[in-house]
Amino acid sequence: MDAMTYHDRRRQLRESVPGGEILLLGNLPISRNYADCHLPFRQDSSFLYYTGISQAELALAIGEDGSETLFGPAAHPDDLVWFGARPSLGELAEGAGVAGCGSPEELSARMQSVRGRGGAVHYLPPYRADRVLQLGALLGVDPAAVAQGASPALIRAVVAQRSVKSDAEVGEIEDALTVTAEMYRAALAAARPGVSEAAVAAALQGAALARGRQLSFSAIVTIRGEVLHNEGCSNLLEAGSLLLIDSGAESPMGYAADITRTFPVAGRFAPEQRDIYEVVLAAQLAAIAAASPEATNRDVHLTAARTIASGLREIGLMRGDVDEAVAAGAHALFFPHGIGHMLGLDVHDMEDLGDVVGYPEGEARSTQFGLNFLRLAKRLEPGFVITIEPGVYFIPALIDRWRREGRHAEFIRYDRVQAFRSFGGVRIEDDLLITEDGSRVLGPPIPKSVQDIELAARS
Repeated sequence: MDAMTYHDRRRQLRESVPGGEILLLGNLPISRNYADCHLPFRQDSSFLYYTGISQAELALAIGEDGSETLFGPAAHPDDLVWFGARPSLGELAEGAGVAGCGSPEELSARMQSVRGRGGAVHYLPPYRADRVLQLGALLGVDPAAVAQGASPALIRAVVAQRSVKSDAEVGEIEDALTVTAEMYRAALAAARPGVSEAAVAAALQGAALARGRQLSFSAIVTIRGEVLHNEGCSNLLEAGSLLLIDSGAESPMGYAADITRTFPVAGRFAPEQRDIYEVVLAAQLAAIAAASPEATNRDVHLTAARTIASGLREIGLMRGDVDEAVAAGAHALFFPHGIGHMLGLDVHDMEDLGDVVGYPEGEARSTQFGLNFLRLAKRLEPGFVITIEPGVYFIPALIDRWRREGRHAEFIRYDRVQAFRSFGGVRIEDDLLITEDGSRVLGPPIPKSVQDIELAARS
């Protein structure tokens, strides 16, 4: 992506936000255990979207007249020793198509001047404590008041732009998916009975690092698939277990991939594992088929929920009318999360900006268990990139609580569910581009059918 791309994005942003200054802050470095020992740097995604610059301690101001200034500290003479030659602030500005540059002190003076004459400063809600303090100092406000001062107009404008991916952005996501497919091949080659989850995770991440890539989020590699965000890797793989892997690489420009697969450790599904896996796969395929500009993502979610409820009824774990069971939320014992989320520069794209990303104005999240975790409910539009990731999980503590409370006993056959208490979980996830007439699964194929999964797990 060239300087004109970023210039056009900023021009569109300026035209969409009425009056005032627009302030976009880049991220600061995060110390790990002392001041000069930093965690790997990751730029703020909105700053990256509008500048393409992945360097710490920068800020961009766009004036009411459309003038643009990149602010950042001057290089310390000793930086050359520790970090080598790096682009100057002026060179970074030129590469992003920004005409002006200035120091942090000049940024502070500019913000104080705008605030002093009663002008508006539009900024995005901060999601890190250091950004809260930085904004408080720049704007002369109590840090406790910073979050509530975020600009709704700027949030809406950023969401509108970043939601619809250009061909170049889709290409970045597919690039990340190509590396992700390599990661899954490496993980499957390492996975066998007696190997640790950590060893599989190392093979997965190693495949990304060997290609110069970072992971788009901390990988989930676990035989405890019923723990939805289980980031621990302390178990040994056992014959008869299912291995759930949820991971993805980042592209060179920071775009994310997000894929989940569930494999039999011994290379072949047991009959009950195959039954549950086929239910989840049917739900995923039905959801993919339903995803189009004619549907809301809530529609897609409910399509998956009904498919799961129907499949579980067929194998004897649920009963009664499927539509009634889903309307009541009974299926959420087994499928307690949403069908997916936006994908882009963030693996959960723009969720730092709140529910305006996933819900139309005036529509609140459901309060029903399971449906309340649906991150994206609005109508799908061409250019959206979303994940489709249904799952079926057997969570012992949740089963016990619901059974004790008699919850949805007319739909759930608790006596039969007990036999699945140690089953774990199955999730299948792909990344989907919404097109003018439907959708397209992005990236190279990663084994997903029972036949392909078993072939890949045994090879």
